[in-house]
Amino acid sequence: MIPAADQLEAAYAECRAISKREAKNFYYSFVALPEPRRNAICAIYAFMRKADDLADDESHSIEERRRHLDSWLADWRGVCLGGDSSDRVFLAVRDAVERFSIPLLLLEELVAGVTMDLDVGRSDAPDTYATFADLYRYCYLVASVVGLVCIRIFGYSDRRAEKLAEKTGIAFQLTNILRDVAEDAERKRVYLPLEDLAAHHVSLDSLLKRKAGAPPSAEERALLKAIAERAEEFYKAAEQLLPLIDSESRPALWVLVTIYHGLLKRIVQVDYDVFSARLSVSKARKLGVLAIGLARMGWARLFLR
Repeated sequence: MIPAADQLEAAYAECRAISKREAKNFYYSFVALPEPRRNAICAIYAFMRKADDLADDESHSIEERRRHLDSWLADWRGVCLGGDSSDRVFLAVRDAVERFSIPLLLLEELVAGVTMDLDVGRSDAPDTYATFADLYRYCYLVASVVGLVCIRIFGYSDRRAEKLAEKTGIAFQLTNILRDVAEDAERKRVYLPLEDLAAHHVSLDSLLKRKAGAPPSAEERALLKAIAERAEEFYKAAEQLLPLIDSESRPALWVLVTIYHGLLKRIVQVDYDVFSARLSVSKARKLGVLAIGLARMGWARLFLR
């Protein structure tokens, strides 16, 4: 049953509020979208946020978190089959899925990415990935899938956009991994592939037990530089993706890519010291990028339709 217009607006309003409060880098790109697309992106973000919060709630055991996530996912599937729900996020996402023809499998894969951390977190051993191929699968589920959902909302007609969106997601997630090395290690998670650690003579134990705030060693800098260079290769896909996206959505993608790529450049500027402080793109810089994005959106509406 399609919710009444006022119910749907309330549902989207809640998703917009969640996105504004939590999305940080993403929200600046959302603002540069026309309202229907912005609402849909905020709904998808709110869905992602809830799944991630359920998986990361350390006040519950791994088993409890998995049960909560499974129950939540079962409720979502019921809504997809036409069931009623008091969950406003579900109502907004269902409308977005129908409006923009988003495959439900992509949302299932998104939740599967969250579940991967629960699967590997069942023992006292640290969470690791042996090879980049292993890490790629994780990045695909937690980031590339998001990109594949987003381009449905952005609009595209050339199927090449799908592979390019996948690679752009990998670039974003590698940037996140670099930024969060210290924080992840404290939670016994090391997303840097073990084959890369070995190639640069960095032991897993040294990452897990390093002194808080200590600057990186020469070997750690070389390791992080190699990951950053890999991310740069994937950012080339974002440049090729932009012209394939509908003109009115292109500024939003440009904002998102510029902010994320700016974070990677910031990591390079500090010579890969992601341990002394958590790095970010300044709010002033984000607002400046957003201003350009909004100007581009206005131009697209006036001249490129």
